[in-house]
Amino acid sequence: MKRFIDIVLSALGLIFLLPFFGLMALLIALDSRGGVFYLQPRIGRNSETFDVIKFRTMYKNADKILERELKLNSELKEEWNCYQKLKRDPRVTRVGRLLRRFSLDELPQLWNVLKGEMSLVGPRPITAEQCELYGKSYEEYVKVPPGMTGLWQVSGRNYTTFVRRAELDSEYIQRWSIGLDIYILFKTIEIVFWQQGAF
Repeated sequence: MKRFIDIVLSALGLIFLLPFFGLMALLIALDSRGGVFYLQPRIGRNSETFDVIKFRTMYKNADKILERELKLNSELKEEWNCYQKLKRDPRVTRVGRLLRRFSLDELPQLWNVLKGEMSLVGPRPITAEQCELYGKSYEEYVKVPPGMTGLWQVSGRNYTTFVRRAELDSEYIQRWSIGLDIYILFKTIEIVFWQQGAF
């Protein structure tokens, strides 16, 4: 049932959003050098690796920018170690900031959902480097496909620590129901509209 809903909603979403995708692609291309989309390896169900697709929100040399900034700023490094996110990320472009504010950069993940690599609702997909940070929760994480949204996104999002994020993902898997997924989907729309916890 969950997979059927994922296929139907992601297919409809991709068709409906196609003109919007074209506009976003144009803005990204005009704003900074680099491709329109960004692919990053993530860990999915059964520990299988897949490429998550997003609109590119960072400069082309983002990894070097992050490495340099973390070396120069100890407070920034502490923030990164705690959240695996930066509130004022120097890697993010002007258009990227707008896309992230409304979570528009993640809409291309509907393609990942259609392919079966992700679900509309589930744990947030993690990188190979973050597996160790999940601790015991990692065993729960790999039991289900990661999601475009999840309990973490509607429970504080970027204002929660990475440890808390792992706990919320584990809690979601243990409590899963269609009703919970519906609640998370509607709550996500509300949070995105009010830009809660987005940066």
